[in-house]
Amino acid sequence: MDLEDLEPQHRPAPKKNLEIMSVDALGEYIAVLEAEIARARDAIKAKQAARAGAESVFKR
Repeated sequence: MDLEDLEPQHRPAPKKNLEIMSVDALGEYIAVLEAEIARARDAIKAKQAARAGAESVFKR
């Protein structure tokens, strides 16, 4: 067994059918996506801050 077999398989989520969604539902969907984008940006900032902290310790 390869180590790759133990890795979880990352499959992209199926795309939503936007044609059947109402204008209100599309607005709510956009709000959910924007919230997820904001969460990802916050995670990036936290990781960058952690990296900067670690680099400052080791650059002395």
